[in-house]
Amino acid sequence: MALEHADVLRAAHLARLGLSEDDAAHYLDDLGRILEMVDQLQALDTEGVAPLAHPLDATQRLRADEVTETDQRDRFQRCAPAVEQGLYLVPRVVE
Repeated sequence: MALEHADVLRAAHLARLGLSEDDAAHYLDDLGRILEMVDQLQALDTEGVAPLAHPLDATQRLRADEVTETDQRDRFQRCAPAVEQGLYLVPRVVE
């Protein structure tokens, strides 16, 4: 895909980026190289290659699901401005 100077300026405008003419020329080269790399990747034969969720064959070590803190709800609700039946009362926001 051929990228032109006007394309870079249009993309910058759509992204609400303030981009000078000099910066646009610099980004034109960078974006051109990125698009060339994407073209190279699209040319690769990926038939029979299974998609991966992660490049490494590793599993996440999980900690035991154990309670580590005691229930302190009553202590926290004592300092709350308004509580009813174990729930915090807050001012109405939507009318």
